[in-house]
Amino acid sequence: MMNFTQDEVLQYIEETDVKFIRLAFCDIFGREKNVAIMPGELKRAFRFGIAIDASSIAGFGGTLRSDLFLHPDPSTLSALPWRPQTGRVVHMYCSITHPDGSPFEADTRGLLQRSVDRAQEAGISFSIGTEMEFYLFRLDEDGNPTKIPCDRAGYMDIAPEDRGENVRREICLTLEQMGIAPESSHHESGPGQNEIDFRYADPLTAADNAVTFRRVVRSIAAQHGLWADFSPRPLADCDGSGMHLNLSARDALGREHLPELIAGVLRRVAELTLFLNPTENSYERLGRDKAPGAISWSPENRSQLIRVPAAQGEYRRAELRSPDSSANPYLAIALVLEAGLEGIVSKLPLPEPMDALADAESTNCPRLPASLEEARKCAGESDFVRSRLPQMVLDGFLSR
Repeated sequence: MMNFTQDEVLQYIEETDVKFIRLAFCDIFGREKNVAIMPGELKRAFRFGIAIDASSIAGFGGTLRSDLFLHPDPSTLSALPWRPQTGRVVHMYCSITHPDGSPFEADTRGLLQRSVDRAQEAGISFSIGTEMEFYLFRLDEDGNPTKIPCDRAGYMDIAPEDRGENVRREICLTLEQMGIAPESSHHESGPGQNEIDFRYADPLTAADNAVTFRRVVRSIAAQHGLWADFSPRPLADCDGSGMHLNLSARDALGREHLPELIAGVLRRVAELTLFLNPTENSYERLGRDKAPGAISWSPENRSQLIRVPAAQGEYRRAELRSPDSSANPYLAIALVLEAGLEGIVSKLPLPEPMDALADAESTNCPRLPASLEEARKCAGESDFVRSRLPQMVLDGFLSR
């Protein structure tokens, strides 16, 4: 992303033959939405916002008070490289308000920004990196998705067995053109399964990038005659796909607060699982094939809920391994930050780590919810969740 100001956006639009501007936002479940405006409407969008009818958008409250306004964030301007270069298409992410200008309760991007602001008021800055896995499936003769993987390669295999190599290459190059920095990419363990990791970013940028990433992957896959599937476990007999979150926290003096962050997340993760793993399919992944099911941490064991990789210095982090890409990235990151911040502010002690050779799944460790129903119960009974989420958002997840 290019971090433009409003005036710079207007100049860019005029000088680069932009004809369509997509104003993007997500419903409460993280499904991306947008409305396209013409360049002549952009000044009005910046000044007043663009009105939308939110009555048919999931979690936005139905027909009552359905008029909302989108306010584009100029710092998120990005061209869509796969669209024609003549009559270009760009997009910006938006904040959402009521007609009177007050923030809309179910704007999860706004919720994340407020969580970041609370952390900054406490003197804490978080950094986030995502690791997102997905499958590439073939299409049938009518162009509909199948469950036939594009290849039968395994972990970190190479071409010609790895048939997703060129797709990943094009995805990474496209992301770079959009100002997003991929860190690494490779074939994952499942047939047709892939992973692309991002460098650290501030939480709001990391969430924006995760939403953009899903759109880029699906668009590039479609150009190759494939379907990109981000569901947690699309094939019953193969590894599931996660959206691992790499987290770090520092105070104004540059001191690291990783132990307290981990302690806070461990304390609240069961209550947050509904928002990190919001579908029935999520619970077909957790607790299987290295996906965590127990609430534990380890500096080495990759099967734990949280692990601390061997990296040092600015790259030292905690990797939360339970979330999957069916989650709303804004909401998932916001709640994880809130839990981590609670741990830091309360100076929670870090529990003993799981032994590197131990199997957390066979121990007496506390467990993550084992089903969507159980996750709803944990979230619905949580004072922590109720104190961090608007009732509209919580009700949307509890009644889904």
